[in-house]
Amino acid sequence: MAAFKPFSGFFVLSVFLLFAFNPTDGQGQLEVGFYKKTCPQAEAIIKNVTDYVMKVAPTLGAPLMRMHFHDCFVRGCEGSILLSSPTNQAEKDAIPNQSLRGFQVIDNAKVELEKACPGVVSCADTVAIVARDVTVKLGAERWEVETGRRDGRVSNITQASNEVLSPFLNITQLISGFQKKGLSVKDLVVLSGGHTVGTSHCFSFGSRMYNFTGKGDTDPSMDRKYIPYMKKKCNATDVTTLVALDPGSFKTFDTNYYTLVAKRRGLLHSDAALLDNPETRAYVIQATTHKSTFFKDFGVSMVRMGRIGVLTGSAGEIRRVCSKVN
Repeated sequence: MAAFKPFSGFFVLSVFLLFAFNPTDGQGQLEVGFYKKTCPQAEAIIKNVTDYVMKVAPTLGAPLMRMHFHDCFVRGCEGSILLSSPTNQAEKDAIPNQSLRGFQVIDNAKVELEKACPGVVSCADTVAIVARDVTVKLGAERWEVETGRRDGRVSNITQASNEVLSPFLNITQLISGFQKKGLSVKDLVVLSGGHTVGTSHCFSFGSRMYNFTGKGDTDPSMDRKYIPYMKKKCNATDVTTLVALDPGSFKTFDTNYYTLVAKRRGLLHSDAALLDNPETRAYVIQATTHKSTFFKDFGVSMVRMGRIGVLTGSAGEIRRVCSKVN
């Protein structure tokens, strides 16, 4: 999975479509504790970095969590979101990725990893572990991260631009996009819960209030009493203001996101769409009760997402610096 970035509401989810590889390629070669012999302190080193970041800059938590989504859904979980190039525009330059923040956190963690275990821990694994650690700091239940990914050598702005699922898609399109990644309907509704933290720009959802069908109308799926409140947050031409995806607790990982969606107050059209399918709707309703399994489910779905298109074995490389190939 909801930062879910001028397109920070994209799962933000951030959700991507990619047709070039088998979503499950290589997943059997990942394992919990991959570095237990080659760099046993790897996760502790990363946690030290993220603990400090979350102490001094906790708002980086949501974008760092979403960075893992952005990485995995374009070319697979192989660190291509981190690459920069003076001659070729990379994934991070695409509009859906421009409001990702925290790249320096990954760089800092990598510096410390290279001091302890040169050439061992991949940038892709670093992104996955950081995503887990910051999410736990925000209030999530801890999950074990499978590791053993290697880093890719290609990062292309066009792929990132073309492969983002729009926040305006309906539930059928969203389900199809997830299934093309080897992810289930349940993964879709669970990972959408990532929108319990973070923010999104007004233009990612402004049309729902001002021009839903191009006739100056509002989205009929949004609570009518909620629309005036949202109009106070964003005017019709606002492209800069950030609005909380989960007003009231956008800094805390909890189930309030689902409560808002159930009340037809989900911020993005893709949030509201979760009520349009029996399975996703049932999960939304269940997540608002004391019997919710969301915290456990989120970790399970993050592990499943973390297997998308991974490079293992001798494929790719272990970058020494995450922003450039060796």
